[in-house]
Amino acid sequence: MIGRVLSPMLVASGWRVVGTTRSRDRAAYLERLGVEPAVVDVFDKAALTAAVAAARPGIVIHQLTDLPPSSDPAEIAAARERNARIRDVGTRHLVEAAVAAGAGRLIAQSIAFAYAPGPTPHGETAPLNIAADGSAGITARGVASLEAQVMAAPLHGIVLRFGRLYGPGTVADAPPGPAPLHVVEAARATVLALTRGTPGIYNIAEDDGFADVAKAQRELGWRAQAPG
Repeated sequence: MIGRVLSPMLVASGWRVVGTTRSRDRAAYLERLGVEPAVVDVFDKAALTAAVAAARPGIVIHQLTDLPPSSDPAEIAAARERNARIRDVGTRHLVEAAVAAGAGRLIAQSIAFAYAPGPTPHGETAPLNIAADGSAGITARGVASLEAQVMAAPLHGIVLRFGRLYGPGTVADAPPGPAPLHVVEAARATVLALTRGTPGIYNIAEDDGFADVAKAQRELGWRAQAPG
């Protein structure tokens, strides 16, 4: 969802962008965006390591997801399991590949709606809902693994906890719940994080009282703008 918005922003700003896809059919789409495609599966560690090394990145942006094209509950439930695996195993492979390739900065997508129940707005140091049963716990534990790996890596690690996405290319046209975030704003925050921000975790969401976004406003200079 974010990559299709983010990639043109990066290219327009003068960055050389190498983007991964598991599908050779999607490579032509990436080329139309001005992106150099790398066809690789994140779970193939050797192939991913080689692809990242070939790209020679100064910055690695971790936007790996496996999301369904619709809001069908059955598809979403299955996607939670897949995303948890990507956040755990996929992140491990990508972090190791980034370090081996000599990258300096790693920006990773996380979520701002995996907090454990508690006082709001949730700050970045508030606990995640890792003890929850069912899908909420699966999601939170995957998020916790991703974030811990990024923060422990010998890189300038920045984790962007995105709110619930809506807008073009997502499954929602309007804010879908607490901590909403327009997809363009998610991409804009990522662009800012290329050159700003101390290592750490940042809530990136509309300021509706669910997630505390003061840190992102202060360190990244990011503030959610009205869609359009």
